[in-house]
Amino acid sequence: MKKLGWLLVALPFSVMAGEVVDYSANGMALEGYYAPADGDVKGSVILIHDWDGLTGYEQKRADMLSSMGYNAFAVDLYGKGNRPVDTNAKKAETGKLYKDREKMRTLILAGLDKAREMGVEDVVVAGYCFGGAATLELARSGKGNGINGYATFHGGLATPSDQSYAKDTAPIFISHGGADTAIPMSDVADLSEELEAAGIPYLIEVYSGAPHAFTVFESPRYREVADKRSWATFNGFLEENL
Repeated sequence: MKKLGWLLVALPFSVMAGEVVDYSANGMALEGYYAPADGDVKGSVILIHDWDGLTGYEQKRADMLSSMGYNAFAVDLYGKGNRPVDTNAKKAETGKLYKDREKMRTLILAGLDKAREMGVEDVVVAGYCFGGAATLELARSGKGNGINGYATFHGGLATPSDQSYAKDTAPIFISHGGADTAIPMSDVADLSEELEAAGIPYLIEVYSGAPHAFTVFESPRYREVADKRSWATFNGFLEENL
């Protein structure tokens, strides 16, 4: 099953195993993506997109998880049709949610609710870049009921001054690039100290030479070794917590 999941890396984004799903949150139209498990269901994964919005990248990751036996639902935090292209537009969209974290949490939970309507159970939440920061936002919120674990890939790690992690937070997996200049190693160390103090199970992996966004296929930042290693560890994390 692991091999099948990895073989999907070679497929173009246009080949999809799942389906686009329309849903809403407080009157805001949203467009997620659901890829049901291929074969026996091991559990479910909620994916949170990077600052591009929900694109072919998240769909591809969801399809990879589907081939491994997991129901995968990629949530939408930007709104249907809102997929920024240039850097300033991406910063603007993430900035809106960083300034309104209650809205961020509401949108994540709306996606989780929609996934559960479709039969998703035994959930791990995972995110990439901005989605990693959003994943940890949910972990700190205390509203992640029924979540078995959290995972972040090259995501923002800093904890806002008015937030903290509760002692009953589910296990967390953090994958980080050693050459990431966007998220400093000091943030990795600070998060480790926070989680250690709270007694929360966690695993941190740092990949030498890997820059920010090292898992993004076909990008100059992509690093195959770091991507494969983080994905293998994530697979083990899923098996352990689902």
